[in-house]
Amino acid sequence: MMERFSEHTTEKAVLAGLNADCFPPEETATPQTLDELEALLETAGGQCIGKLLQNRPTPDPHSFLGEGKAEELRQMIEGSGATMLVFDNALSPSQVRALEEITHARVLDRSALILDIFAQRAKTREGKLQVELAQYQYYLPRLTVWNEEMGRLGGGIGTRGPGETQLETDKRHIRARIDKLRQDLTEVRRVRAVQRERRVKNATPVVALVGYTNAGKSTLLNALTDAGIAANDRLFDTLDTTTRQFTVSDTCQAVLSDTVGFIAKLPHNLIEAFHATLEELEYADLLIHVIDASDPEREAHIAVVERLIAQLAKPGVPVISCYNKCDLAKEEPPRGEDVVCISAKTGEGLDALRVLVEKKLDQGLHRVKLLLPYSAAGLVDTLHAQARVLSCEYTPEGVAVEAVMDSVLYGRLRQYEEP
Repeated sequence: MMERFSEHTTEKAVLAGLNADCFPPEETATPQTLDELEALLETAGGQCIGKLLQNRPTPDPHSFLGEGKAEELRQMIEGSGATMLVFDNALSPSQVRALEEITHARVLDRSALILDIFAQRAKTREGKLQVELAQYQYYLPRLTVWNEEMGRLGGGIGTRGPGETQLETDKRHIRARIDKLRQDLTEVRRVRAVQRERRVKNATPVVALVGYTNAGKSTLLNALTDAGIAANDRLFDTLDTTTRQFTVSDTCQAVLSDTVGFIAKLPHNLIEAFHATLEELEYADLLIHVIDASDPEREAHIAVVERLIAQLAKPGVPVISCYNKCDLAKEEPPRGEDVVCISAKTGEGLDALRVLVEKKLDQGLHRVKLLLPYSAAGLVDTLHAQARVLSCEYTPEGVAVEAVMDSVLYGRLRQYEEP
């Protein structure tokens, strides 16, 4: 493997971004996205020593920012002792090469920085497979430039991941490795499908936590399930899906899944590579969108997550807007039927969240009281397997059952419904 960036060394970097008239809002750079880029850099182990934001109608095809601003970056880097230039925008391989020739520093874009953080955070086999796949997909079109520059610049942020000897092989071998990783991840998805099928047979609803990175999803999972997973105040602390049994109420059990946090300009390769993890959203019966109520950029971050929910979740899935860290919020979060305000850290509002979760899970279902004759007592097993049984009592007249069930099962059993 390539030499990794030392945890005891702080690599200095200049941050840059382009706000171009031709960019859609989700692709442009702003002072706020540069601040987030600085947080990402710190997460990767680097230090920001300067920022530059350029405004122009379109990117320069050669140097992206324009020759004048590129020269200004060179002077900033030389004067500060920085060794790295990180862009808030996506850069083409030729733009990376041009900027490195001008500034004499290693150049990364936002995607490369996020990939580096994921390479540090991945712990499980599944997580490592997904990160490696995303890295190869990102570096494959950059292979020629990457080989030349890595030989000159050595290790550091943005150089973690696939080994040096692997990246020096031809593209045919890289593609073969990508195919193998996809096969391995297909097996991961197969295992997940088996587990999911078992939950469906047991009529266990699935609730998924989604949200912007560092919104407090893992803290909330711990508060609701005593999962005991690490919940640190840092970006992308959770990469692997954690699933736990969730006791919603005395009569309602669910499965609660924590998913990888979202972020603006999340690399497409990562979304594709993490499909095995993110597909939990596709099969969820309910989403809890965890929002940092104290975040000054929360509205922009809500929009990012909502776009990804629309892309990844099944159509029509109910969503609860869960404003976390309300004890730290300077402004009152909005109110609404599908909105709840909590503090996962203090426990405030968790009972209200459970009530709302149970209400949402019961939407579209039938809560009925049945009196089953003993000649049809075998249906009790069917109810336990396919419905949520609230009570079951054997009486002289038959088996009295109260249960929550879907329309298909209700159609089969409505003849036994008590008046």
